[in-house]
Amino acid sequence: MPDPTVVEIAQWQGSSTPTARRRLPEGAARLAALASPSGHLRALTDDAPGTAHAGVAHADVLAHNLAAARDAVARAGHPVVTVGGDCAVDLAPIEAAVRRHGDRLAVVWFDAHGDLNTPATSPSGAFHGMILRALLGEGPAELSPERALRPGQVVLAGVRALDEGERAYIDRHGIPVLPPARLADPADLVAAVTTTGADAVHIHIDLDVLDPTTFPAVGTPEPNGLPPAHLLTAVAALTTHFTVTGLTITEYESTGTDPAVLTTLIPQLITLTTHTPPTPSGV
Repeated sequence: MPDPTVVEIAQWQGSSTPTARRRLPEGAARLAALASPSGHLRALTDDAPGTAHAGVAHADVLAHNLAAARDAVARAGHPVVTVGGDCAVDLAPIEAAVRRHGDRLAVVWFDAHGDLNTPATSPSGAFHGMILRALLGEGPAELSPERALRPGQVVLAGVRALDEGERAYIDRHGIPVLPPARLADPADLVAAVTTTGADAVHIHIDLDVLDPTTFPAVGTPEPNGLPPAHLLTAVAALTTHFTVTGLTITEYESTGTDPAVLTTLIPQLITLTTHTPPTPSGV
């Protein structure tokens, strides 16, 4: 497998936290340096606040940033590792993965939250809480993928904080939800992805999937999260059973000094997802 290209998307406008504008761009830069010490691509995002539209905060700047992200991802080739920034930076990489793999793609969404709100159900108007729903075809036109995912292509991992509307959507579509306790042994995760029929996976990691006692440098921490070792074990299991078409790591709100856990976790994730061939059977 060729070495991956790392794309930095220093977007903060999708976040709901008051510290995002200062801390998320710094976090994106630090993640990029850890993922690719020798250099990387940087999307030409706008750092300015934007104007709300149709229930989405900063919608105009988010649309500008999406165009910049699409350009950077197209230049990166394949495989691609994307670092953000807020969770909404994953629209362009997943859009590219769907273009490449179609119905043979599964998205494994490691996150404390479901990110399945719509503008009508979102309590904050922050797009990072709507991004997965937008990828599933229910988002504003200017922030939508060229081809939507099906609910049957999504597996939620480490999720433990859901809004009422998100729970209703999950129940209606039967989306698998594996809370942290079910990821100590990755067999359930592999089985859930196998059930989608996919042979390729895109792995999304919002760092708030980790337990905040281990990694607190996120904007929306939730208790009872994953230990880093369980995240690595889960990702390793995916890489040995499926082709990894992309990895996205998001929501690091840097305060100026990288936690020790991050300096080991990020290189390990890069090695796992870009240098481990899948088993021939995909099961």
